[in-house]
Amino acid sequence: MTPPSTPQGESRTEPADGPVVVDGLDLSTVPVVILCGGMGTRLREASEKLPKPLVDIGGRPILWHIMKTYRHYGFRRFVLALGYKSDLIKRYFLDYREYVADFTLTPDSPHPVYHGDSGASQIDDWEVTFVETGLKTATADRIRRVSSYLDAEHFMLTYGDGIGDVDLHRLARTHLAGGRLGTVTAVHPASRYGEMHVAGDQVVEFNEKPTLATGWVNGGFFMFRRSFIDKYIEEDPDMMLEATPLQHLARDGELAMNGHEGFWMGMDTYRDWTYLNGLWDSGDAAWKVWND
Repeated sequence: MTPPSTPQGESRTEPADGPVVVDGLDLSTVPVVILCGGMGTRLREASEKLPKPLVDIGGRPILWHIMKTYRHYGFRRFVLALGYKSDLIKRYFLDYREYVADFTLTPDSPHPVYHGDSGASQIDDWEVTFVETGLKTATADRIRRVSSYLDAEHFMLTYGDGIGDVDLHRLARTHLAGGRLGTVTAVHPASRYGEMHVAGDQVVEFNEKPTLATGWVNGGFFMFRRSFIDKYIEEDPDMMLEATPLQHLARDGELAMNGHEGFWMGMDTYRDWTYLNGLWDSGDAAWKVWND
C-alpha cells in the first residue's frame, strides 16, 4: 500500500529510497520519539519476561510495527526513551540482522557471512538512538531526558504500545498548517465489550471490538515544535505528559487535533494482544501500510 495521495502543492513524495517532503519539511530529518519505558503490568501473560515494546505481533515486536509505519511515510530517525528492561530492547536491535537475514558460519571465521539482502534493508537506513530515561520515570520527564537528541525544529512522538493506520503525512500537514506548538492524533475509542445487532430473537451482526462513533481520545502519534519541551515540561520525574503539559498546552490554545477515523488500538491487555495477533494472522492488520 502506498501513502495516501495529498492535495496538489501540499506535499511532494519521492521514490521510497528518496526523501519525502511535506510542505517544505523533509521528514527524514524529523526525530521520532517513542516512549519505550513501560512495564506492561496488565499484559503479564505475554510480557512477563519482556518490556512491553518487545511483545510481539506476528512474531515481531509491536515497536517494530510502529517504526515500520513511520518509515513507510519517510521518517527514519528514531529516539527510543528506554526504561524497564532496556537492555533487551538494545540487544534486539544489536542482533537484528541475525534475526532477519540468511547467513553462513564457517570454521575459519568468527563472523557470519550474510547472503543477499535477506531482511537487512528493513533496518539498514534507520538511525536509532537509545536513551536511558529511568525505570519509573513518568512520560513528560522521559521526553525531557531525550531532548538533547532532538536537533530539529519539530519532532514526532508516540507511545510504544499503540498502532494504527494513521496517515502521518496528513498529521504533518495539519501540524504545520495550524502553526501551534503541538498536534495530537485523536481517535474514537474501541469498546471493551462485544456489540451485537439483533432483529427480533436473531443476532444479525456480531462485532468483537466495535469502534465507538462518538467522542475522541488521545491516540498518540503527536507532532510538536521543539520549543514545547522548554516551555511546558519541567524537571519532575513524576510529571505525566497527559497531565500538566498537555492540559496547559490546550488551555493556551496551542494544541491542534488530527482526527483519525481509521484503525487504531492500544495493546494494554492480554486480550488486546491475542486480538491483534489474530488480525495479523488473518491478513486483516489494517495498520500494515508498508509493502515488505
